Amino acid sequence: MASNILGKISKERTISAVILVIAAFASILPGGIILAVVLYGISMVGFLELTRACGVRKDQKPNTLEIVGLAAITCYYLVTYFVQDASYAVMVILLAMIAMMSVYVFGFPKYHADQVMDAYFALIYAPVMLSFVLLTRQLDDGIYLVWMIFISSWISDTFAYLAGVMLGRHKLAPVLSPKKSVEGSVGGIVGAALFGALFGAYLDSTLGQEQYVMILAVVGGVGSVISQVGDLAASAVKRNHEIKDYGNLIPGHGGIMDRFDSVIFTAPITYFLITILMNGHG
Repeated sequence: MASNILGKISKERTISAVILVIAAFASILPGGIILAVVLYGISMVGFLELTRACGVRKDQKPNTLEIVGLAAITCYYLVTYFVQDASYAVMVILLAMIAMMSVYVFGFPKYHADQVMDAYFALIYAPVMLSFVLLTRQLDDGIYLVWMIFISSWISDTFAYLAGVMLGRHKLAPVLSPKKSVEGSVGGIVGAALFGALFGAYLDSTLGQEQYVMILAVVGGVGSVISQVGDLAASAVKRNHEIKDYGNLIPGHGGIMDRFDSVIFTAPITYFLITILMNGHG
């Protein structure tokens, strides 16, 4: 019985993973409005998963804080895609804080301060950080460089798992994630760095340049570290709130936050590292 259940879960995870990869290619390759809309949808769902998990919502219907958050996400993505000016994006984020605090003040004592802080946290955590997938795609050679976000997370996970199985001895975070090991963590970092270097060599050869090998090796290694922090952070939030998964949207994986927890962290760090290192190289 148990083996049948495990087999079903494994099959669901595999099918879901294949669909996610296809969806990633179908949205990232064309980029533009298609990618913006996909990220917007993922951000909306991720935001609501977080607000529900953190207790911002007390019943089934979205409350005023969540509605303000959803409106802010909409404005943020419109500004990010059409205006492409960071100062306006920051303005939206700050106005969202003011709007949530206004709901808190004028509705007092309907909402607790913790709910306001959690709602704003959810806004930054998923929607804003995920938007850096779009921003990375908009960089020069972004059609290639954007894949470093996934190399730093999903490829890192694969190498970390293999290294952990073969060499794992010392626990990385024994209370939070007993199965993760220091050896696995190092394996993930080394694997992502090597994969980044190989990807950089491919890009240099394809694009006729001599800059990406070291840059993408650094991005892969650092991104792997950040990816693992993101994975553990999402687990910590679930532990604090005593839930198994953020949702059930993706069969075999859980919710958006369960599948994209590491990508959410690697997206901004990939964008900033590439921007900084490319400017330094130039």
